[in-house]
Amino acid sequence: MLQVSRAPGPERPLDLTSPVVDQVAADPAPATGTGRLATRIGGFVALTKPRIIELLLVATLPTMVVAARGLPGWRLALATLGGGALAAGGANAFNMVVDRDIDAVMRRTSKRPLVTGLVSPPEAMVFAFALEVAAFAELWWAVNLLSALLAVSATLFYVFVYTIWLKRTSTQNIVIGGAAGAVPVLVGWSAVTGRLALAPVVLFFVIFLWTPPHFWALAVRYSDDYRAAEVPMLPAVKPIAATARQIVVYTAALWATSLVFVPVGHMGWIYLGASIVLGAVFMVFALALLRDRSTATAMRTFHFSITYLTLLFVSMAVDVLVRHHW
Repeated sequence: MLQVSRAPGPERPLDLTSPVVDQVAADPAPATGTGRLATRIGGFVALTKPRIIELLLVATLPTMVVAARGLPGWRLALATLGGGALAAGGANAFNMVVDRDIDAVMRRTSKRPLVTGLVSPPEAMVFAFALEVAAFAELWWAVNLLSALLAVSATLFYVFVYTIWLKRTSTQNIVIGGAAGAVPVLVGWSAVTGRLALAPVVLFFVIFLWTPPHFWALAVRYSDDYRAAEVPMLPAVKPIAATARQIVVYTAALWATSLVFVPVGHMGWIYLGASIVLGAVFMVFALALLRDRSTATAMRTFHFSITYLTLLFVSMAVDVLVRHHW
């Protein structure tokens, strides 16, 4: 059962149409019309959180390679990645609309376009809806209906379950909410096969279990921000030692699950070796944070978590290509 703990202080009702919080002044727009247009376009691009999208797509394409037992057709790959990027971008834009009051308080997010006034909340809502409609239509037309439904369902879960409900009420927010970020592997697999199977479900849990140690390590660095915004992210409401112990537990579960994919996904020695070595290194970082509960160690753990996920999924694709085609 979900353990819910409320952050201290009064709850703030969500209003998706009110003007942005006036705590951070908008950056002055460039004088030229072209400069203003470029700045506005940059603001809309920032709403999609491009770096997060990149990480999601890093997992999607190797999953397609494993599902196809080789390189998928380039048209299918582009359509799947494009639709996935649109859906994730729309979800992130919705997230920024809902969280703009929090973003205004946190130093890490105080320059986001809805906080500075570069983009208004109604504009961001229209933009987010347009991205989701485009994602669903493009995936249904160029891929298949199952992939389209999975992509949009991830958005609904991310916005309503994580952003609106869990983020402000539970220390388990990123654990459960992280399921949305694991859906792209299901989209990639269904794009190739038209169905789901046990193998993509295992990959789903790989990303699901990876998300808490990845995000909590970053949240250690910004725990003061989360406390100021009254968001009960685990490092903001529990001692760093407790967070570090949870990171070790989830890293161990992640390591084990990545090895389960060897028989389930019919993987070879390349992926097996990579999953063993990468999991061991990740565990070394997690244990280091348990011993040395410093911000510097937490950030080293965070940065390696990105390297871990990238190399793990790349090794899947390389394993398949080497054994079946090279």
